[in-house]
This record gives sequence, C-alpha cells and structure tokens, in this order.
Amino acid sequence: MSEIVLNIKDLNTHYGKIHALRGISLSVEKGKIIALLGANGAGKSTTLKAISSLVDVTSGSIDFMGEDITKLRAHEVVNKGLIHVPEGRHIFKGMTIKENLDLGSFTLKDDAERKRRMQHVFEIFPILDDRQNGDAALLSGGEQQMLAIGRAMMTEPKLLLLDEPSMGLAPFLVQNIMKIVKRLNNEGTTILLVEQNAKVALKIADYGYVLENGKTVIEGPAEELQQDESIIKAYLGH
Repeated sequence: MSEIVLNIKDLNTHYGKIHALRGISLSVEKGKIIALLGANGAGKSTTLKAISSLVDVTSGSIDFMGEDITKLRAHEVVNKGLIHVPEGRHIFKGMTIKENLDLGSFTLKDDAERKRRMQHVFEIFPILDDRQNGDAALLSGGEQQMLAIGRAMMTEPKLLLLDEPSMGLAPFLVQNIMKIVKRLNNEGTTILLVEQNAKVALKIADYGYVLENGKTVIEGPAEELQQDESIIKAYLGH
C-alpha cells in the first residue's frame, strides 16, 4: 500500500482581498515526483508557500507525514523535513559555495554526517566541488540553481518542494536540471515540482495537477496528461 507523504484538502489562501487559492486538494505519494502545472498566476508558487507556511492558510488542511502542519511556523515545517527551494534560487552571495551548503545543514551537530552529505552533493554537482571556495555570486544561473538544490539536499529532505527550477535557463541547462531532479528521486527523494514548462516536467513526473485561477482543473498520471489534447494545447505550446 502506498504511503502518502503530503495530503492537502480544500486549501484556501488570500492576499488581502484577492482569493489566491480556491479549494485546492492534492496528495504526494512517497518516492514519487508530482508535477504542479499551470500558467503564470495559476497559484502554483502560492501552493508551495502555503505548504511551507510562508503565506497564511485561510481554510483547509495540510497533512505531512500523518501530522497536521497547517498552523506551524516556517522553521517548524523545515524541522519536519519539508524543504522548499524557492523560485529565484536565493543563494547567499558574498559567501562561498561551501558556506552556502553548510547553511543547509545548520541544525546538524554531527560533523562527520555533514561532511558525508556535502560529498554526496559534490558527487551530484562536480562543478560545485571544483569551485567550493569561490564566491557563489560568480556562478551562472544554472550553477546557482544547482547550488540551491544542493543546499536543500544537505538536509536530506523527506519532501523537496522545487519552484520553477528551469526558469531563465537555456534549453540544454533545463534538460540537465531535470536529469538531476530525476536522479534525486531515483535515490529516494520525494518531490513536488512546480513548473510552467509542462513538457519537461511531465517527462520525469509520475503524476500531475494542473492549476488555473487558483483551482485544480485537471489531474492524472503524467503519461496520460501528455496525451491529453486540451493539456497539450493549453500548456505544452502545440
């Protein structure tokens, strides 16, 4: 029987008088990649922010690993093993790559374990290993995305939330990032992936939800969504 890591029921949020999320329900199965798709303004990033307690939930519930986390604070959510890589990477410029990665494991007391995790990150991202003592500000956009994901992996998350990891990247870099996301999943990381680029997301996802105006309008196995003519026309650009 499959284990549900994240279960969201009838989630509503507001930005002032704007009703941003309108009764969204979704679930994330352990060991899977779940894609959250839709155009700009559909509510994808707001959904991740609600899960991470970065925006207040008006009503509905968020259950993580069998526990209601709807009212927890952001740092409490992180401590549960739910890690969010936000849109725009948000790396710490003026600090080295290694220092950025260290910040991803700031609650970890075991230095040997921290070193093991960092070596794993460097194995996945050799470019970060080669430049670990360099200023993170000097990294390219794709390299900054690698660092943001690597920093998240330093926590060994139970659930990884990725918000638009392909944004602003050249097509060949998008493919590289998606291969990395798939590798992390193959190694056991459960992932909720927000992407405007539905085509690349559905290639690696197991299941997908399509949002429009803060509502879930379509959901289903990724392979089926790729074959759905309405999805192709609206979201895949064909």
